[in-house]
Amino acid sequence: MNAEKELTGKIFDIQGFSLQDGPGIRTTIFFKGCPLRCPWCHSPESQAFKSQLSFLAAKCVGTESCADACVKACPENAVEYGELKDGVKPGEKKQLIHVNREKCTECWKCADACYPKALSKCGTDYTLDEVVKIALRDKMFYEDTGGVTLSGGEVLSQPEFALELLKRLKEEGINTAVDTTGFVKWEVIESILPYTDLFLYDLKNMNSELHKAVIGVPCELILENAKKIAAAGGKLQIRIPFIPMFNDSEENLRLTGQFVKELGDAVTMIQLLPYHNLGSVKYTRIMDNPKIFEATPPSDKKVQWAKEILESYGIKVGIH
Repeated sequence: MNAEKELTGKIFDIQGFSLQDGPGIRTTIFFKGCPLRCPWCHSPESQAFKSQLSFLAAKCVGTESCADACVKACPENAVEYGELKDGVKPGEKKQLIHVNREKCTECWKCADACYPKALSKCGTDYTLDEVVKIALRDKMFYEDTGGVTLSGGEVLSQPEFALELLKRLKEEGINTAVDTTGFVKWEVIESILPYTDLFLYDLKNMNSELHKAVIGVPCELILENAKKIAAAGGKLQIRIPFIPMFNDSEENLRLTGQFVKELGDAVTMIQLLPYHNLGSVKYTRIMDNPKIFEATPPSDKKVQWAKEILESYGIKVGIH
Protein backbone atom coordinates (compact mmCIF):
# COMPACT_ATOMS: atom_id res chain seq x y z
CA MET A 1 0.00 0.00 0.00
CA ASN A 2 1.33 3.47 -0.89
CA ALA A 3 1.97 5.85 1.97
CA GLU A 4 -0.45 8.74 2.17
CA LYS A 5 0.91 11.79 0.32
CA GLU A 6 2.09 14.53 2.67
CA LEU A 7 0.01 17.71 2.65
CA THR A 8 1.70 20.59 0.83
CA GLY A 9 0.86 24.17 -0.07
CA LYS A 10 2.02 26.09 -3.13
CA ILE A 11 3.86 29.19 -1.92
CA PHE A 12 5.47 31.88 -4.07
CA ASP A 13 7.22 33.91 -1.40
CA ILE A 14 7.97 34.07 2.32
CA GLN A 15 8.92 37.45 3.75
CA GLY A 16 10.37 37.95 7.19
CA PHE A 17 10.29 41.18 9.18
CA SER A 18 7.15 42.37 7.40
CA LEU A 19 5.58 45.56 8.76
CA GLN A 20 2.70 45.92 6.29
CA ASP A 21 0.66 42.76 6.66
CA GLY A 22 -1.01 43.17 10.01
CA PRO A 23 0.04 44.47 13.43
CA GLY A 24 3.62 44.29 14.68
CA ILE A 25 6.55 42.50 13.08
CA ARG A 26 5.35 39.56 11.04
CA THR A 27 6.39 36.74 8.74
CA THR A 28 4.16 36.73 5.66
CA ILE A 29 3.51 33.52 3.72
CA PHE A 30 2.30 34.20 0.19
CA PHE A 31 0.03 31.49 -1.25
CA LYS A 32 -0.24 31.02 -5.00
CA GLY A 33 -3.57 31.15 -6.83
CA CYS A 34 -6.47 33.61 -6.81
CA PRO A 35 -9.99 33.52 -8.31
CA LEU A 36 -10.03 37.32 -8.79
CA ARG A 37 -8.37 39.21 -11.63
CA CYS A 38 -7.80 42.73 -10.36
CA PRO A 39 -6.23 44.69 -13.25
CA TRP A 40 -4.05 46.67 -10.81
CA CYS A 41 -2.74 43.59 -8.98
CA HIS A 42 0.75 44.33 -7.65
CA SER A 43 1.55 40.60 -7.43
CA PRO A 44 0.50 39.12 -10.79
CA GLU A 45 2.64 36.09 -10.03
CA SER A 46 0.11 35.26 -7.30
CA GLN A 47 -2.81 34.72 -9.68
CA ALA A 48 -2.12 31.39 -11.40
CA PHE A 49 -2.60 28.26 -9.30
CA LYS A 50 0.33 26.46 -10.92
CA SER A 51 4.06 27.12 -10.67
CA GLN A 52 5.40 29.43 -13.39
CA LEU A 53 8.73 30.18 -14.98
CA SER A 54 9.85 33.70 -14.13
CA PHE A 55 12.49 35.65 -16.05
CA LEU A 56 14.01 38.76 -14.45
CA ALA A 57 16.03 40.47 -17.18
CA ALA A 58 17.85 42.69 -14.67
CA LYS A 59 19.59 39.61 -13.23
CA CYS A 60 20.61 38.16 -16.59
CA VAL A 61 24.39 38.38 -17.13
CA GLY A 62 24.08 37.60 -20.83
CA THR A 63 24.51 34.29 -22.60
CA GLU A 64 28.17 35.08 -23.34
CA SER A 65 28.93 35.01 -19.61
CA CYS A 66 27.15 31.76 -18.85
CA ALA A 67 28.09 29.85 -22.02
CA ASP A 68 24.44 29.73 -23.13
CA ALA A 69 23.66 27.49 -20.16
CA CYS A 70 19.90 28.10 -20.11
CA VAL A 71 19.56 27.83 -23.89
CA LYS A 72 21.38 24.52 -23.93
CA ALA A 73 19.46 23.17 -20.92
CA CYS A 74 16.00 23.55 -22.46
CA PRO A 75 14.84 20.31 -24.12
CA GLU A 76 12.02 22.09 -25.96
CA ASN A 77 14.13 24.93 -27.42
CA ALA A 78 11.82 27.34 -25.57
CA VAL A 79 14.71 29.49 -24.32
CA GLU A 80 15.60 31.63 -27.28
CA TYR A 81 18.02 34.49 -27.93
CA GLY A 82 16.29 37.78 -27.24
CA GLU A 83 17.27 41.42 -26.96
CA LEU A 84 20.77 42.86 -27.00
CA LYS A 85 21.27 45.17 -24.05
CA ASP A 86 24.07 47.52 -23.05
CA GLY A 87 26.67 45.87 -20.88
CA VAL A 88 28.74 47.28 -18.04
CA LYS A 89 31.56 48.63 -20.21
CA PRO A 90 31.04 51.40 -22.81
CA GLY A 91 30.05 49.91 -26.15
CA GLU A 92 29.65 46.45 -24.65
CA LYS A 93 26.51 44.45 -25.42
CA LYS A 94 25.04 41.46 -23.66
CA GLN A 95 22.74 38.90 -25.21
CA LEU A 96 19.56 38.38 -23.18
CA ILE A 97 17.20 35.47 -23.64
CA HIS A 98 13.48 35.23 -24.35
CA VAL A 99 11.20 32.48 -23.08
CA ASN A 100 8.83 31.15 -25.71
CA ARG A 101 5.85 30.49 -23.45
CA GLU A 102 4.08 28.39 -26.08
CA LYS A 103 6.95 25.91 -26.22
CA CYS A 104 7.79 25.93 -22.50
CA THR A 105 6.70 22.82 -20.61
CA GLU A 106 7.91 24.18 -17.26
CA CYS A 107 10.45 21.45 -16.60
CA TRP A 108 12.62 24.03 -14.76
CA LYS A 109 15.86 22.77 -16.33
CA CYS A 110 16.72 26.27 -17.55
CA ALA A 111 16.16 27.68 -14.06
CA ASP A 112 18.41 25.00 -12.56
CA ALA A 113 21.13 25.96 -15.04
CA CYS A 114 20.83 29.73 -14.43
CA TYR A 115 23.44 30.58 -11.78
CA PRO A 116 22.45 34.30 -11.41
CA LYS A 117 18.83 33.15 -10.93
CA ALA A 118 17.45 35.38 -13.67
CA LEU A 119 15.29 32.35 -14.47
CA SER A 120 13.46 30.89 -11.49
CA LYS A 121 10.50 28.78 -10.51
CA CYS A 122 7.67 30.90 -9.10
CA GLY A 123 5.61 28.67 -6.85
CA THR A 124 7.14 26.01 -4.61
CA ASP A 125 5.41 23.18 -2.78
CA TYR A 126 6.11 23.38 0.96
CA THR A 127 5.15 20.95 3.69
CA LEU A 128 3.63 22.16 6.95
CA ASP A 129 6.84 21.37 8.82
CA GLU A 130 8.89 23.46 6.38
CA VAL A 131 6.69 26.54 6.70
CA VAL A 132 6.38 26.30 10.47
CA LYS A 133 10.15 25.94 10.80
CA ILE A 134 10.66 29.15 8.81
CA ALA A 135 8.07 31.01 10.90
CA LEU A 136 9.67 29.89 14.16
CA ARG A 137 13.01 31.42 13.16
CA ASP A 138 11.43 34.85 13.55
CA LYS A 139 9.36 34.13 16.66
CA MET A 140 11.64 36.22 18.87
CA PHE A 141 10.69 39.31 16.84
CA TYR A 142 6.91 38.89 17.08
CA GLU A 143 6.63 40.17 20.69
CA ASP A 144 3.06 41.02 21.78
CA THR A 145 1.38 42.04 18.52
CA GLY A 146 3.43 40.44 15.75
CA GLY A 147 3.04 36.99 14.26
CA VAL A 148 2.43 35.24 10.97
CA THR A 149 0.20 36.42 8.15
CA LEU A 150 -1.09 34.12 5.43
CA SER A 151 -1.47 36.14 2.24
CA GLY A 152 -1.69 35.56 -1.47
CA GLY A 153 -3.14 35.23 -4.03
CA GLU A 154 -6.13 33.94 -2.13
CA VAL A 155 -5.00 31.90 0.86
CA LEU A 156 -8.34 30.13 1.19
CA SER A 157 -8.13 28.72 -2.31
CA GLN A 158 -5.80 26.21 -0.61
CA PRO A 159 -8.17 25.59 2.31
CA GLU A 160 -6.81 22.35 3.74
CA PHE A 161 -3.21 23.54 3.90
CA ALA A 162 -4.23 26.95 5.28
CA LEU A 163 -6.32 25.35 8.04
CA GLU A 164 -3.62 22.90 9.14
CA LEU A 165 -0.95 25.61 9.02
CA LEU A 166 -3.04 27.93 11.19
CA LYS A 167 -3.57 25.12 13.69
CA ARG A 168 0.16 24.45 13.88
CA LEU A 169 0.98 28.13 14.33
CA LYS A 170 -1.52 28.47 17.18
CA GLU A 171 0.00 25.39 18.84
CA GLU A 172 3.29 27.32 18.82
CA GLY A 173 1.59 30.31 20.47
CA ILE A 174 1.90 32.51 17.39
CA ASN A 175 -0.55 35.29 16.52
CA THR A 176 -2.18 34.66 13.14
CA ALA A 177 -3.68 36.84 10.44
CA VAL A 178 -5.31 35.85 7.15
CA ASP A 179 -5.29 38.27 4.23
CA THR A 180 -8.31 37.33 2.10
CA THR A 181 -10.54 38.56 -0.71
CA GLY A 182 -13.49 36.97 1.07
CA PHE A 183 -14.52 35.27 -2.16
CA VAL A 184 -14.73 31.75 -0.78
CA LYS A 185 -17.39 29.43 0.63
CA TRP A 186 -18.42 30.33 4.16
CA GLU A 187 -17.64 26.79 5.35
CA VAL A 188 -13.97 27.41 4.58
CA ILE A 189 -13.86 30.65 6.58
CA GLU A 190 -15.84 29.06 9.40
CA SER A 191 -13.27 26.26 9.68
CA ILE A 192 -10.35 28.66 10.23
CA LEU A 193 -12.15 31.09 12.57
CA PRO A 194 -10.94 29.45 15.82
CA TYR A 195 -7.31 29.73 14.64
CA THR A 196 -7.35 33.22 13.10
CA ASP A 197 -6.73 36.26 15.31
CA LEU A 198 -7.34 38.80 12.55
CA PHE A 199 -8.76 38.87 9.02
CA LEU A 200 -7.18 41.41 6.67
CA TYR A 201 -10.30 41.73 4.55
CA ASP A 202 -10.43 43.33 1.12
CA LEU A 203 -13.36 45.51 0.07
CA LYS A 204 -12.95 46.80 -3.46
CA ASN A 205 -16.33 48.11 -4.60
CA MET A 206 -19.89 48.02 -3.31
CA ASN A 207 -21.44 47.83 -6.79
CA SER A 208 -21.60 44.12 -7.61
CA GLU A 209 -22.16 44.62 -11.33
CA LEU A 210 -19.09 46.83 -11.64
CA HIS A 211 -17.15 44.52 -9.33
CA LYS A 212 -17.81 41.58 -11.65
CA ALA A 213 -17.14 43.55 -14.84
CA VAL A 214 -13.72 44.72 -13.64
CA ILE A 215 -12.51 41.96 -11.31
CA GLY A 216 -14.36 38.95 -12.68
CA VAL A 217 -16.53 38.07 -9.68
CA PRO A 218 -19.53 39.75 -7.98
CA CYS A 219 -19.24 41.10 -4.43
CA GLU A 220 -22.33 39.66 -2.67
CA LEU A 221 -20.46 36.65 -1.28
CA ILE A 222 -17.61 38.89 -0.09
CA LEU A 223 -19.98 41.21 1.78
CA GLU A 224 -22.00 38.35 3.25
CA ASN A 225 -18.87 36.61 4.55
CA ALA A 226 -17.71 39.84 6.23
CA LYS A 227 -21.04 40.03 8.06
CA LYS A 228 -20.76 36.39 9.14
CA ILE A 229 -17.21 36.82 10.43
CA ALA A 230 -18.34 39.81 12.51
CA ALA A 231 -21.36 37.93 13.84
CA ALA A 232 -19.18 34.96 14.77
CA GLY A 233 -16.85 37.11 16.87
CA GLY A 234 -13.99 37.40 14.40
CA LYS A 235 -11.84 40.52 14.05
CA LEU A 236 -11.49 42.39 10.75
CA GLN A 237 -9.04 44.93 9.46
CA ILE A 238 -10.73 46.22 6.32
CA ARG A 239 -8.39 46.93 3.40
CA ILE A 240 -9.54 49.19 0.57
CA PRO A 241 -7.34 49.49 -2.51
CA PHE A 242 -8.06 53.07 -3.62
CA ILE A 243 -8.21 52.78 -7.41
CA PRO A 244 -8.75 55.67 -9.85
CA MET A 245 -11.84 55.32 -12.05
CA PHE A 246 -13.01 52.27 -10.10
CA ASN A 247 -13.86 52.94 -6.46
CA ASP A 248 -12.74 56.50 -5.77
CA SER A 249 -16.16 58.14 -5.98
CA GLU A 250 -17.82 59.72 -2.97
CA GLU A 251 -20.85 57.46 -3.45
CA ASN A 252 -18.78 54.27 -3.22
CA LEU A 253 -16.78 55.56 -0.25
CA ARG A 254 -19.96 56.39 1.66
CA LEU A 255 -21.54 53.03 0.85
CA THR A 256 -18.35 51.35 2.04
CA GLY A 257 -18.21 53.43 5.21
CA GLN A 258 -21.80 52.61 6.06
CA PHE A 259 -21.26 48.90 5.45
CA VAL A 260 -18.15 48.79 7.62
CA LYS A 261 -19.89 50.75 10.38
CA GLU A 262 -22.63 48.11 10.46
CA LEU A 263 -20.00 45.44 11.16
CA GLY A 264 -19.56 47.07 14.55
CA ASP A 265 -16.75 46.34 16.99
CA ALA A 266 -15.49 43.49 14.84
CA VAL A 267 -13.62 46.05 12.72
CA THR A 268 -10.32 47.18 14.22
CA MET A 269 -9.61 49.75 11.49
CA ILE A 270 -9.72 50.50 7.77
CA GLN A 271 -6.51 50.55 5.77
CA LEU A 272 -6.71 52.76 2.70
CA LEU A 273 -4.27 51.51 0.07
CA PRO A 274 -3.70 54.18 -2.62
CA TYR A 275 -3.06 52.80 -6.09
CA HIS A 276 0.52 52.73 -7.35
CA ASN A 277 2.07 51.19 -10.45
CA LEU A 278 5.20 49.72 -8.87
CA GLY A 279 4.03 46.17 -9.54
CA SER A 280 3.58 46.63 -13.27
CA VAL A 281 7.14 45.48 -14.06
CA LYS A 282 6.33 42.05 -12.60
CA TYR A 283 3.93 41.15 -15.40
CA THR A 284 6.64 40.77 -18.04
CA ARG A 285 8.50 38.29 -15.84
CA ILE A 286 5.80 35.63 -16.24
CA MET A 287 3.99 36.48 -19.49
CA ASP A 288 4.43 38.02 -22.93
CA ASN A 289 2.62 41.19 -23.99
CA PRO A 290 0.61 41.57 -20.76
CA LYS A 291 -2.31 43.96 -20.51
CA ILE A 292 -1.30 46.28 -17.70
CA PHE A 293 -3.67 48.65 -15.94
CA GLU A 294 -2.22 52.13 -15.88
CA ALA A 295 -3.61 55.19 -14.15
CA THR A 296 -2.33 58.28 -12.41
CA PRO A 297 -1.93 57.51 -8.70
CA PRO A 298 -4.33 59.55 -6.54
CA SER A 299 -2.95 62.77 -5.09
CA ASP A 300 -2.27 63.11 -1.38
CA LYS A 301 -5.16 65.56 -1.27
CA LYS A 302 -7.61 63.04 -2.73
CA VAL A 303 -6.39 60.27 -0.44
CA GLN A 304 -6.89 62.54 2.57
CA TRP A 305 -10.37 63.41 1.28
CA ALA A 306 -11.25 59.72 1.10
CA LYS A 307 -9.84 59.13 4.57
CA GLU A 308 -11.99 61.89 6.04
CA ILE A 309 -15.14 60.51 4.41
CA LEU A 310 -14.52 57.06 5.89
CA GLU A 311 -13.63 58.52 9.29
CA SER A 312 -16.96 60.33 9.34
CA TYR A 313 -18.55 56.93 10.03
CA GLY A 314 -16.66 56.67 13.30
CA ILE A 315 -14.01 54.29 12.03
CA LYS A 316 -10.26 54.51 12.53
CA VAL A 317 -8.58 54.87 9.11
CA GLY A 318 -4.89 54.46 8.26
CA ILE A 319 -3.16 55.15 4.95
CA HIS A 320 -0.88 52.30 3.91
